Amino acid sequence: MPEQISTPPHPSTDLIAGIDTSRQLDALFVNAPLRDYSERPRVNDYTLPVLGMAYIATYAHRSGFNVGVLDAEAHGLGIDASVRTINVHRPRWVGMNLLAPTYELSARIAAGLDDGIDLMVGGHQAKAMPDRILADPRMRRVRALILGEGETRVAAILDDVRQRAELPGVMWRDTLLGTNGVGIAPKGTSAQHLAPPLDELPFVDRRYLPQDPYLAGDGRIEANVVGSRGCPYDCGFCGAAVSANPEIKIRTRSPENIVAELEVLHDEHKATAFRFVDDLFLGAARVIKPAMQAFTEHRIGERFVWDATGRINVLHRADDEMLDTLARNGLREVALGIESGSDRILSDMDKRITADMTENVAHRLLERGINVKGYFILGYPGEQREDLDDTVRHIHDLWDFADQAPGTFRASVFEFRPYPGTPVWQKLLSAGHDAAQMLAYADVDLTEDGADESMRARDEFNFSVGIRFGDVPLSELRSALAALTREQHSRNRRPGVVA
Repeated sequence: MPEQISTPPHPSTDLIAGIDTSRQLDALFVNAPLRDYSERPRVNDYTLPVLGMAYIATYAHRSGFNVGVLDAEAHGLGIDASVRTINVHRPRWVGMNLLAPTYELSARIAAGLDDGIDLMVGGHQAKAMPDRILADPRMRRVRALILGEGETRVAAILDDVRQRAELPGVMWRDTLLGTNGVGIAPKGTSAQHLAPPLDELPFVDRRYLPQDPYLAGDGRIEANVVGSRGCPYDCGFCGAAVSANPEIKIRTRSPENIVAELEVLHDEHKATAFRFVDDLFLGAARVIKPAMQAFTEHRIGERFVWDATGRINVLHRADDEMLDTLARNGLREVALGIESGSDRILSDMDKRITADMTENVAHRLLERGINVKGYFILGYPGEQREDLDDTVRHIHDLWDFADQAPGTFRASVFEFRPYPGTPVWQKLLSAGHDAAQMLAYADVDLTEDGADESMRARDEFNFSVGIRFGDVPLSELRSALAALTREQHSRNRRPGVVA
């Protein structure tokens, strides 16, 4: 491990989560902003925590390195402010999670790094387009591009970058040969790097998350948790689709390991509400049943509430006893990828559900007092006006039913954006769409310069590539999105409703 050199404190230190100012900073992990906030400031004050980055930082810290996290999105930083903050702290390495919507912003930050700072990158965009990224002159400082889960490989590279040659799924640009190098793991060592056992990873050290745990609107301290990695489904628009990640081994944490983390979060942070952000916690019966047995044994429902993402087809098959058990064990809200009210579009998305299944599942949950949050996509490729009308009507039907039920229904609506590496991406290329145009993500101000209160809470999600993929013009699509969002905002303000 390199010799440690003291770094003097700086006023911007409070922007970096987890830093030890008495030592040289080995690595600064940077979450790029979704737009350059020097051009248009943020109008909301909360964004989802970067749990994957915090897992990597936690593992590196446990391995003896001084690391920090700069969440430029959470702090609402512009590009120049992000670059200044990085350079003043002079980390040996900067690590970046590359995502399609923020790639251009990440590349601008990377281009501004001082000499002597090395760069490692990972994330969905790195995995989808590694050669393109390594050829980008703004990414000239990349010495390691990591495909897939990064905990063990990041720590190995921080210890000695020469180890990358023996690390599977690590790429770099060989400037002498003009080719891309790829690590080759010794026989029998790939699994420990590409799919480490989840129960053996340390719990996320919350010092690396500036907004988690946090005080929620209902007065509870709330924290986000990951219960599994990988997804067995193949939704066309999703970067986690199984066809886009054939090398990923789907794993779940043991119920006892999950319960132990909940107890730690309660003991150390007074958290009593939890949100499982992974795709699988309520996405497979083989996961749900043992988890609920452990929750019952530990009296989770008597002390805590929790939210999770669920799969409609799985919950549709669940019997009443299972849904009753979920309610008794503290399930407060299920997030469902409903996506559309049109069975034709649902089939094109490979969702393996129908609108009737969605209604059945939502009704059964709402009747038990379990809230439902539905995600919807407007403008999916091939969507016709009648498909859009079906989706709008579907949302209103779910609202109407929830008005008569103990549970509440929330609709979260988005404009379709194509992401490289997803199943639909190749279909769009084959249909004649230009990759560069589909990568041109841009901010769309639906808040009317911050004046529209209903749009402010979701402002960071208002971006687009400006391409019409279906039959409905973008202006009409966005009008429908805004109308649904305003209605949901109005419903959130009713007495007793916590958004």
